[in-house]
Amino acid sequence: MVGVPRVVIAAAASGHGKTTVATGLLAALTARGMTAAGFKVGPDYIDPTYHSLACGRPGRNLDPSLVGEDLVAPLFAHGAAGAQVAVVEGVMGLYDGRSGEGDFGSTAHVARLLDAPVVFVVDATGQGRSVAALLHGFRSFGSARLAGVVLNRVGSDRHAQILREACEEVGTPVLGVLRRAGAVAVPSRHLGLVPAAERSGAAVDAVAAMGALVEDGVDLGEMLAVAHSAPPLAVTPWSAADAVRAGTGEPAAPDEAVGDRPVIAVAGGPAFTFGYAEQAELLRAAGAEVVHVDPLRAEALPRGTAGLVVGGGFPEVYGDELAANKPLRDAVRELAAAGAPVAAECAGLLWLARSLDGREMCGVLDAEAVMTERLTLGYRDAVAVSGSVLADAGTRVTGHEFHRTAVTPAAGPSPAWAWRGQPAEGFVQGGVHASYLHLHWAGQPGFARRMVRAACA
Repeated sequence: MVGVPRVVIAAAASGHGKTTVATGLLAALTARGMTAAGFKVGPDYIDPTYHSLACGRPGRNLDPSLVGEDLVAPLFAHGAAGAQVAVVEGVMGLYDGRSGEGDFGSTAHVARLLDAPVVFVVDATGQGRSVAALLHGFRSFGSARLAGVVLNRVGSDRHAQILREACEEVGTPVLGVLRRAGAVAVPSRHLGLVPAAERSGAAVDAVAAMGALVEDGVDLGEMLAVAHSAPPLAVTPWSAADAVRAGTGEPAAPDEAVGDRPVIAVAGGPAFTFGYAEQAELLRAAGAEVVHVDPLRAEALPRGTAGLVVGGGFPEVYGDELAANKPLRDAVRELAAAGAPVAAECAGLLWLARSLDGREMCGVLDAEAVMTERLTLGYRDAVAVSGSVLADAGTRVTGHEFHRTAVTPAAGPSPAWAWRGQPAEGFVQGGVHASYLHLHWAGQPGFARRMVRAACA
């Protein structure tokens, strides 16, 4: 049984203040000496960077579409281990799930899987008593257990009183009132918020401002009481080692099967901020020594590198710096030419290309990448077209696309993935697997063992 107190922060839509409340709550509780854990519903990589900054623990994602319903609670229990309270930030509107599948993958769905109470954030700008109708509608529409409301962007004491009276009409406790505050604003660009890793001191200041806003405007005692109302979960926490063994069907301990621990470099830093914490945990459990490398600063791969993982991020923003780092680009190209396993997603695909918006990249792939006006976004049920260091041909996965770039050609002679309604995409050549598709490796733990075995070879 896992008895971590927990609360889900939801809203009617994006942009209503979920990130402010969730991040501020984590920061305020941490400032009071509590150990808090932060989570994000869905595939979003950016909000967890602010959660991590607020509470000093890895921000993690809970996504039934990417890992399956059965793994959501075990992954939560794993990420919340040792925490006194957990805060789960929702995605979009409370009942917004995967297109065409009802509320599957929605905040309400994850709240059900965690048996967690929901605190509803309302952007009160331009409304008064109508908030009662809004709350009544969300409470009666689905199965989410709305335990209270936080009123955000409230203009005055009079405005707050009108809103409180409206909430009382529909029997919804007001847990907090937050005034309009510019200091908590987080800048955005073409793919959403700017990750905390890119903002340095400004991100620290923004998180501190969110914490102060919540400390001043939210009844933390009542919020904790709501979190403590969540019953214990009858679940076994997820284990990377167990997942690797289950993913291969082999009973031997992972380290025993691979011998010496090969070094697998994982790209990070401001240009490559997109990644799930479980990926490195799985690689370590499969026997690798995981070493992080920042392509904006490092001129060489870590000593002994036998494999490379490059996740998503914003190489288009840092194109000049990446192009200027010729020593590292050469090292990556030589590593790939030697047949070492290289797994690249989205931003990693762009970096491995010959060029990005005319700026020279690693040249591992004979392809050109450019920024576009078109946003490509959504879940994909994909099948592996070619066998690779990650998967056998025919392997089925669910991934997520999120980019405003295009690569020409879109696929190599041996494509990576295909999904319904679209031509095959991505590149499999030698030990390289490069694609736009973002994957959560907890849903495919065998990828880590295959990657490590290829690195050993």
